[in-house]
Amino acid sequence: MEVLGSRDILNLDRALGLYRVIDEDGNPVAGEPSLPDKLLLDMYTYMIRARILDGWLLKLQRMGRVALHAPNKGQEASAVGATLALKREDWLFPSYRELGALLVRGMTEEEILDRALTTIDDPLKGSDFAIYGHRKYNIVPAPVPVANQIPHAVGAALAAKIMGDKIVTMTFFGDGSTSRGDFHAGLNFAGVFKAPVVFVNQNNQWAISVPLKRQTAAPTIAVKGIAYGVPGIRVDGNDVIAVYTVAREAVERARSGEGPTLIEAVTYRLGPHTTADDPTRYRGEEEVKEWERREPLRRMRRYLISRGLLTEEEDKALWSEWEKRIEETVVKVLEKPPLPPEVILEDVYEEPPWNLKEQMKELRESIRLLKELGIELE
Repeated sequence: MEVLGSRDILNLDRALGLYRVIDEDGNPVAGEPSLPDKLLLDMYTYMIRARILDGWLLKLQRMGRVALHAPNKGQEASAVGATLALKREDWLFPSYRELGALLVRGMTEEEILDRALTTIDDPLKGSDFAIYGHRKYNIVPAPVPVANQIPHAVGAALAAKIMGDKIVTMTFFGDGSTSRGDFHAGLNFAGVFKAPVVFVNQNNQWAISVPLKRQTAAPTIAVKGIAYGVPGIRVDGNDVIAVYTVAREAVERARSGEGPTLIEAVTYRLGPHTTADDPTRYRGEEEVKEWERREPLRRMRRYLISRGLLTEEEDKALWSEWEKRIEETVVKVLEKPPLPPEVILEDVYEEPPWNLKEQMKELRESIRLLKELGIELE
């Protein structure tokens, strides 16, 4: 199957089909691309790291140390595979369920945990709620409202095009975001002006408790791009190799001036929408079990073993190594002091106005009095 070779954007086969390289059991299907062994092992390692870190963030939230967490379990392949297609100078506009994407861009587990626990080393100094990002990684912090990042990604891509910068922007969003005006305005604008942006829809079947069949009457989400002159392609979002292949060609297409692409990565959220959600109230156990059989780490592990790139013993050692390293990082971060209360009034103005200076003075005086009374701040 030709992935993105055709210039005919009205080719419905790509938007209505399902491109995959390996099946649920890790067996090659067709058109297996020739990729370096190291890249294949890196894909798997990034997914392992994301899975382990995700589990810790869930535990820390249940312990009362993290305010809120949006679990990533089951969606690691779409985030890792797509982000690996970017160059260092490209920009990422994520949503709130792409831990793997952050790790691929170079963000460490410690930085992510600092952010989640708002420690003294929190890179965003408590200024956003449960969302990550940093300029040094070209990651724009994600907004909490869904789809808001889509027009921003388009605007940044168009600005780069006008300035002559050969960069690409990539934005992630869920199936629920496709019902927001930001999605449609973003695609329309990108299509008209051929903005170098790649839209990655993580179709995980549920927008909190709303199933996909209630989200849209269209046969797929990928087909929605055609109305805006944007090629759409539907890919198995639990097949990291397929996601990478499609994303790489979409990124190359954007960089060469051919415009945007809409990728629908068909995946599944195995956990709750967030730690404030109870998915057992709206979906059945059998459905979850069926998608667990299709989950990305299981199939990639089997593929690597069948290719002779990994043994059972090496796989166990890889998991053990990262479980140990991330646990040690968690312990280290938990020992860090929290952000000082004063940060709430910092980074608002380059030169604080008189009223902000007065508020800072009052806050520090209050903190001093509380300490004298032996009252600890939390």
